[in-house]
Amino acid sequence: MPDAMLTLRPAVPADVPVILALIRALATYEKDPHAVVATEASLLRDGFGERPLFQVTLAEWVGHPLGFAFWFFTYSTWRGQPTLFLEDLFVIPEARGKGVGKALMRFLARTALEKGCARFMWNVLDWNQPSIDFYESLGAQVLREWLTVRLDGEPLQRLASEG
Repeated sequence: MPDAMLTLRPAVPADVPVILALIRALATYEKDPHAVVATEASLLRDGFGERPLFQVTLAEWVGHPLGFAFWFFTYSTWRGQPTLFLEDLFVIPEARGKGVGKALMRFLARTALEKGCARFMWNVLDWNQPSIDFYESLGAQVLREWLTVRLDGEPLQRLASEG
């Protein structure tokens, strides 16, 4: 796959069906295909409204979608600077090993620096050794001492309604 044919571009509202299809493909890869409850309407509302909550960068080869990066900014209280947080990165299986993922990561690293970010962060599943190896080959550190904590569903509702 020649680099000249690979295009990275910001997603637009018309891309929402492709984005949702890639999210579903990622969920299947991560062995949880039924967990996706996002809809085209929710992605359109939250990513392309007046105050977008996320950004999507699509990787395409001659107009054919090969993958995406789904990302947003957070803030590091300790560093006093923004952080670029990568929520999801996915490359379709037939395009893996051809530089698509690295091109997306390079784009995000450049974006982080252009926006004054102190960090570029993301999560990876502990069983996903191919991704861990890929990230470490880029120079990333896997912070095994940090655990992701999540509150959702009924426990989230219960905590919010207490007191």
